[in-house]
Amino acid sequence: MTTQTIPSGRPGKQVQRLDRVIIRFAGDSGDGMQLTGDRFTSETASFGNDLSTLPNFPAEIRAPAGTLPGVSSFQLHFADHDILTPGDAPNVLVAMNPAALKANVSDLPPGAEIIVNTDEFTKRAVAKVGYLTDPLGDGSLDGFRLHRVPLTTLTVEALRDSGLTRKEAERAKNMFALGLLSWMYHRPTEGTETFLREKFAKRPDIAEANIRAFNAGWNFGETTEDFAVSYEVAPARLPAGTYRNISGNLALSYGLIAAAERSKLPLFLGSYPITPASDILHELSKHKNFGVRTFQAEDEIAGIGAALGAAFGGALGVTTTSGPGVALKSETIGLAVSLELPLLVVDIQRGGPSTGLPTKTEQADLLQAMFGRNGEAPVPIVAPATPAECFAAALEAARIALTYRTPVFLLSDGYLANGSEPWRIPAVDELPHLSVEFTTEPNHQLEDGTPAFWPYKRDVTTLARPWAVPGTPGLEHRIGGIEKQDGTGDISYDPANHDFMVRTRQAKVDGIDVPELVVDDPTGDARVLVLGWGSTYGPITAGVRRVRADGGHIAQAHLRNLNPFPANLGTVLRSYDRVIVPEMNLGQLALLLRAKYLVDAQSYNQVRGLPFKAAELADVLQTAIDALDAEDQR
Repeated sequence: MTTQTIPSGRPGKQVQRLDRVIIRFAGDSGDGMQLTGDRFTSETASFGNDLSTLPNFPAEIRAPAGTLPGVSSFQLHFADHDILTPGDAPNVLVAMNPAALKANVSDLPPGAEIIVNTDEFTKRAVAKVGYLTDPLGDGSLDGFRLHRVPLTTLTVEALRDSGLTRKEAERAKNMFALGLLSWMYHRPTEGTETFLREKFAKRPDIAEANIRAFNAGWNFGETTEDFAVSYEVAPARLPAGTYRNISGNLALSYGLIAAAERSKLPLFLGSYPITPASDILHELSKHKNFGVRTFQAEDEIAGIGAALGAAFGGALGVTTTSGPGVALKSETIGLAVSLELPLLVVDIQRGGPSTGLPTKTEQADLLQAMFGRNGEAPVPIVAPATPAECFAAALEAARIALTYRTPVFLLSDGYLANGSEPWRIPAVDELPHLSVEFTTEPNHQLEDGTPAFWPYKRDVTTLARPWAVPGTPGLEHRIGGIEKQDGTGDISYDPANHDFMVRTRQAKVDGIDVPELVVDDPTGDARVLVLGWGSTYGPITAGVRRVRADGGHIAQAHLRNLNPFPANLGTVLRSYDRVIVPEMNLGQLALLLRAKYLVDAQSYNQVRGLPFKAAELADVLQTAIDALDAEDQR
């Protein structure tokens, strides 16, 4: 991070120009940290900075207040240049209570700023989280720039004549903190005031109280001697276009709507609420004007059953879930493979097994998506790399499902789902054409010349079977889970036919047209390739940049299509002396690569419920480069 000090025009105040900042808001789950972080992010996006966020929620619905399991945090990394991750370590921590401080202080680098709400540092609250002495006075924070701010007292004082009860006034302390941080980093304020008036439109007294608390926080920063420096981060230079801040789940929702519009099909979502996928259900339910129908089923099995039924009826069928739900949906996914109908299965991966870590991220469902069904039931898999890319991934998954008549897995995860970044809104003519032609006439002639409909008579290029909407005269046909006779679709127990159908369904997936793997190897001298998939893209790319900045030669590639793999993947893997595969699992992609391509892909794995840190990956990659150099010198 680079800094430049400039005059502020305010007596006793200085302004430092920074190229990037990482801020983390932390407090109880009821302290409004997610709302505070979201508002700061929105204003930062409107200012024009590049940004990346990492919300971190408690796993319990409502953990006891003031405890470590109840800490909720929101981290924002914003800069005047292109960035890829929410940052390894915060430059600023806003800690609303002792639990928030203890849960996060170990992540801070020396010299970081800590803003604490001193009103919450009572003897009882400090002891509750295991502190033997008050950390604000025992010298343990001497390596940081500590700002002691009585946020609760100042908020209540600012709202003394608002007519609110003390408890209601105290709840606005997060807006006081937001105002203070908005002053520190020169964030716009108008958008937050508009947001608060809209959010509390039915309680204008609450809206005005929050606005007053927000402005009080801003004024406190302006007038107090404790904050002698504010900071300025210039807008980033992004490619021309119209941008908005977007989370992965929101981008995925918009991608599904766009896919339905481009295919001219109604969109049907059959879903059962599950963290962290529920936001997609919530969002799509708002868009009936686009012909979207959402069905909140009684369980996971009913949700996918309804979605598959909608696909049979001529809709773009979608079901959303996380890892535990995929396990429950597996039989119906197999039915979709047998019926050869387009169906999107969206898996927002989370920590497992079982309930595991429902609010934490992981990418350990790859093998479940690839093989987690009985019998030979191949399913294409698409995995977005960034929150914004979830939009394009939804379109790609829909393209494959509609073109090849197959269920498709879309593997996102909690990091992408809840994280956000700037997204350039595409023009409509930039979106792919996904038009679908239903079969409306008989497609076969019997030996006696009678026209007939064969539901498993395939397209010679895609091997897709015809899609006939129920009720089309003369195209009645049977569906079900028992094996079908090739062509006619009649029930068949013939061994040779079963072998043929199994191989045909596999050939259909193997033949899907996916883009070749692109390798980033600027000099062409790299001997080490780092290969990732899904949300590891940001940390890997940031790590690669660090290695290259230090003079190292490293190649990078990232898989978006995981079944089938790109046709050139084997050639790429064999072109490098060493292949490193970082994954938030115990080596699932590496296992597939070793089995399919017989290459010694080396795993680097962590399953901590958090994304990789860029510095950590840079060390791993540099070690691999150094090891090769050392081997050459022996």
